[in-house]
Parts: sequence; C-alpha cells; structure tokens
Amino acid sequence: MRRHTSRGRLRRQLAAATALAALAALSPAAQAQGQGHRDPAGRLRLNQVQAMATHNSYHREVSFAEQKLMEAHDPNFRTLLYSHASLPRQVERQRVRGIELDVFPDPQGGLYADPLIRKSAQLPPLTDPDWRKPGFKVLHWADFDYQTSCVTLKGCLTQVKEWSDRQPGHVTVPILLELKQTDPRLEERGGAKSPPWDTAMLDALDAEIRTVFPDEDTVTADDIRREGQTLEQSVLEHGWPKVSESRGKAMFLMDNDDQKLQDAYRAGGRESLQGRVLFTDSEPGRPDAAFTKVNDPTGANKAVIQDLVKRGYYVRTRSDVPLDQASSGDTRMLTDALESGAQMVSTDFPVPGLAARYGSDYVAELPGGEDVVRCNPVTVRKAQCPWRPLEQ
Repeated sequence: MRRHTSRGRLRRQLAAATALAALAALSPAAQAQGQGHRDPAGRLRLNQVQAMATHNSYHREVSFAEQKLMEAHDPNFRTLLYSHASLPRQVERQRVRGIELDVFPDPQGGLYADPLIRKSAQLPPLTDPDWRKPGFKVLHWADFDYQTSCVTLKGCLTQVKEWSDRQPGHVTVPILLELKQTDPRLEERGGAKSPPWDTAMLDALDAEIRTVFPDEDTVTADDIRREGQTLEQSVLEHGWPKVSESRGKAMFLMDNDDQKLQDAYRAGGRESLQGRVLFTDSEPGRPDAAFTKVNDPTGANKAVIQDLVKRGYYVRTRSDVPLDQASSGDTRMLTDALESGAQMVSTDFPVPGLAARYGSDYVAELPGGEDVVRCNPVTVRKAQCPWRPLEQ
C-alpha cells in the first residue's frame, strides 16, 4: 500500500514538474493569455485603453542647405522642421505605443533615390543602398522632404518587430500607414512619378507587411468579424479582442480617407476587409467601419470622438499640429485629445525637450508622464481600471 502511494505521489510530482516546465517555456504574453485573471489588463479590450503615438514617426529634417531652398519654395516650410528618434528609441525610451509611416510604392527600386532638392543644393547622391532596393519606401514628400530614420517599409517594420519580440508583453501597437504619391508639381520639374495605388499594388503592400508581421502577430478584421456579420456589426456587438489576448502584436490602420483608394482595397468581395491587413479609415454605417480618424479633437469634435468611442469604434486623433503648440506651450488641444477617449493620440513631441527649440516646454504624454498606456477615460470607470500598470 505504501509502495502504491509512493508511486502515485511520484506520478503527481512528475506531472507537476512537466506542467511547470511547459509554463516556463511560454513567452510572457502567452503566459498572460493562459492566465487571463493574472494579466493586469483583466477583461479590458483594445478599444478600452489609450496611449500616445507619434506623427510621421520616421521623420528627420533635411540639411541646412536644403532648408534654405525649402524656404524659397514653401512658405510653411517651418512645419517640416522636426525630427524623431529612431523607432526602437521611441518605443523603448519615449513610452510611445503607436507610430505613423508614410509609404510610397517603388516596385523597381531607386525611384526616390535622387531627390531634386538635394541636387539643387549641390549635395552628393544618397549613399544608403536601401534607396535602390525594390519595395515600398518611407518618406514624407518625395524630392523635397525626404529624410527618414528608416528608408524601406520592411526595414521600419523590422525594427518594430525586433523590439516586439524582445518585449512580447506589450499592448498591441497601432501602426498608421498613409499611402502617398508624388507631387505633380515636382514631377513636372523632372522629379519621380510614383505608380498608382491600384488593387495589385495594395495586394503587394499587404504581402510585404506579412513578410515581417505574419497574421499570428497582428490584429486584423478577420480576428474580429463574426460569421454572417459585417466587420462593423461584429466590432459594435462583440467588441475588440482583449488586451490580454493580443499582447505582443501590431495592428495596421489606413490613414487615407480617399474613397477611390479604399474601394480598390475592398475590391473583390472584401467589403468587410476579408483577408486584408489594414483597417480602413471608414465611416459609421459602412461594412468595414471599425477604425476612424478625427484629427482635430477641439470644439465640437471632442464630443464626436467621445460618441464614436462609446459606440465601440477605434479612433485616432492628434494632440498638436506643427508647430503651434510647440511654439506657444498651449496644452488645451492635448487635454481635449486625452479627454476625447481616442485610443491613439499622436504627437510630434512625446518627451520633454523636443519643443525647446521653438521656445516652450510643451510635451504630449499621458497624465503623470509615467505609464505607456492607461485605461480609456471614456469607456472605463475608475473603479474598473486595474491598479497595476497595464504594461509591465
């Protein structure tokens, strides 16, 4: 009898050791998913949190020689005079949990490698070989405001993915993509002419994103849409994925509200973004409506955003525009943005010191300046918000 009890105890000990080993092998995010009651986010969903993001997250200023030429051709050139840290620095050191990238098609490679303004300033050619590689490029204004901390879309996303792999417990990071084309005025002067964003080009965009962020590492419409329902019906009736179930992932959003471009993205029976990577900047009432953009949170727009958030939409807004708040130090737009409940609040000044060159100490950060993400002030009552940080 003793021998039987000893063997039973041994089996239980071996089973417990096996379970502990299996748990130890899991990533922090996987452990959180397997033990949802221990995740600090509890039952919160992606639309029930709020974080700061950066606007034109890749942007760097051109040289002084080129800035002189900018001044001669663009009366608003000063709005281009800001630079962001590299993407890894932003997410690691600046508490940023959302980025924006401007994307130009370049299927053959080299299309944007010889900017007109650089040649006019008599500067040597660009030497980074990434400009010559086929694939989508990340820059603000081809042939004019082109400096970037990461040249290719694949390179930019790889930087974010490598950070994500090092910190798999992070909240889902929204990545806003503005799909751009070249300026006709600069095309007439001999500048680059980008190919159109047709359905084939948009298919290629999705494919390139998936080479860095496969479907299991993203939140897409396919993760939300229920059988027999549109994306909008699904997100409003059943909600977004839980924070605890989507840690370590990214979510891609389309900044463009151009109807023709969006129709090309939804073509082929994809009205609810079936099989697509990006959420479109849609409007309530459309089958693909889940994400929408209201850049100005001031005045009546604050209540508009609050209503959208309460109904279940994911909203992006801005806390400042170059360079008004940085010059004045005025934080009223920031306050409106935070109080609106928009889940993604974008800024050019995520940490102290960046606005000093414009004469102020303006900085856009969550209240307290310590957390990278907080409970949404519109959809989560204070008593419902966990006392522990939502990201540790």
